[in-house]
Amino acid sequence: MLHKDVFEKLMSEEELAQTVSALAERISADYAGRELIVVGVLKGSVMFFADLFRRLTLDECQMDFMAASSYGSGAASSGKITLTKDITCNVIGRDVLIVEDILDTGNTLSYLRDYLLEKGAASVKICTLFDKPSRRKKPITADYTGRVVEDLFIVGYGLDYSEHYRNLPYVGVLKAEIYS
Repeated sequence: MLHKDVFEKLMSEEELAQTVSALAERISADYAGRELIVVGVLKGSVMFFADLFRRLTLDECQMDFMAASSYGSGAASSGKITLTKDITCNVIGRDVLIVEDILDTGNTLSYLRDYLLEKGAASVKICTLFDKPSRRKKPITADYTGRVVEDLFIVGYGLDYSEHYRNLPYVGVLKAEIYS
């Protein structure tokens, strides 16, 4: 059972669906007539990635996944990136879109963007459901952002706290006494 007393709802299922559809429409327009590799960052982006990918109207679209972390089991980023799953497709000379749940410190997305460019991608853009610019440590911005949020700890729709709450169908703000 989900303990609803530990968070407040930030974004409903309906708001998430509208946001994802709007992002998919923009991405589809920007990449019309081009082949795109859409790379989901595991695990947090899974719900968002699946919904976004299904809404893309591109004729040439491929999916792949990477896993990287700088959090471990805590609530604060360590700053050290660990790549635990690499992509399997060839990115040389191709357009890549990284899909992530949240752009926070920028450490992970900066690392992944640079990594994919070093592997020979023609372009690497970033799509994030949430952007938390107040916590940025690396000079990076998303090309596609669903919503800018304050410095809140959010969970649900793939976002977690120590592997919990990912299964919420909406996004909630975790109360500070839970992770402090």
